[in-house]
Amino acid sequence: MDKVTVVIPIYNVERFLKEAIDSAINQTYKNIEIILVDDGSTDNSGNICDEYVKLDNRIKVIHKENGGLSTARNAALEVYTGKYIMFLDSDDFLELDAVEKMYNKIEEKNADYVIGNYINATEEGEKWEKPVFDLEKYKEFKLSITDYKNSFYIMNSSVCNKIFRKEFLDKLNIRFIEGLPAEDAIFTTYCFMHSDNVYYTQAIVFNYRQRKGGSISSHCSIKYFEGINKAYRMIYENFRDSNNLGYYRYFYAKSMNYTMYKLIDSVVVSEDEKRQVLKDMLWFYKLTFELEVPACQDAIEAIIEEAVSGNIETALKYCNILKEARTYMTMQEKEKMSKPDAEMYQRISVLDEKYSK
Repeated sequence: MDKVTVVIPIYNVERFLKEAIDSAINQTYKNIEIILVDDGSTDNSGNICDEYVKLDNRIKVIHKENGGLSTARNAALEVYTGKYIMFLDSDDFLELDAVEKMYNKIEEKNADYVIGNYINATEEGEKWEKPVFDLEKYKEFKLSITDYKNSFYIMNSSVCNKIFRKEFLDKLNIRFIEGLPAEDAIFTTYCFMHSDNVYYTQAIVFNYRQRKGGSISSHCSIKYFEGINKAYRMIYENFRDSNNLGYYRYFYAKSMNYTMYKLIDSVVVSEDEKRQVLKDMLWFYKLTFELEVPACQDAIEAIIEEAVSGNIETALKYCNILKEARTYMTMQEKEKMSKPDAEMYQRISVLDEKYSK
């Protein structure tokens, strides 16, 4: 049985950390290496890591200065010894047979990597009723970057529901981009562009904890938008240069709307900063016309049209009107509003042939 590495990056998450580590230790698949990367935690997380090293010789701990999620994962990528590697965020927890099922599938298919299902959980760890990917709709299949119907929905950005072959990652010489948001999206889309051997399995891999305390999106700062602008340009150029704009149109539809609503909802970005974001991201908004990708709603379309036309003040005015309206919505209503629906994807699909390879 080959060794599988499980990487857990950690920063100030002492409340949930033991559950995450225990879920790795107690896997039914025993030949694992667990790398805990303490990214300069200021709470008791570092001490918890040191306690676990004494309990299980499969655990390694890296203590480093705080540098962010990407630096923590990259530190593990420099030293891990498994034939395969999985990632687990420190406030989530694995299913106890996750490694076994993912290992069996990647071995069976001789895949570069395998994508698994996962399930949301409350902050207290109570699992939701159904997994994220519908078990009836999505059976096991081989993904393709020219499949915009099934593969697009399954190829989510997270690295935490995947198992990667070390040989594949070494061949790509890939690392997580440091200092930028959307690090998972940059990593996973690049992997997808450079592999024709990716599989999906229905096996539920981990539990994604939905933490309380208000919307993270509403606290996105100007630094976040400066970073996401760079990250999205990198992702677009990767798709463009690999001649995969057909698939990118679907990725763009989702990310464009989602990011626009983050800007609209933010309570920490000033009016002047919003103006600057709208100007800096004009290249991104212009893609809605260049790639013929519609916005989720007429309101977002109007904002983008005004911004691209140079009417930043009008675009900002529309943003503020929409922000006020969203204060009366539930979190679920806001989330649904910011995602493209089936009808919108159908409108995008009309031009699939035009943008395919």
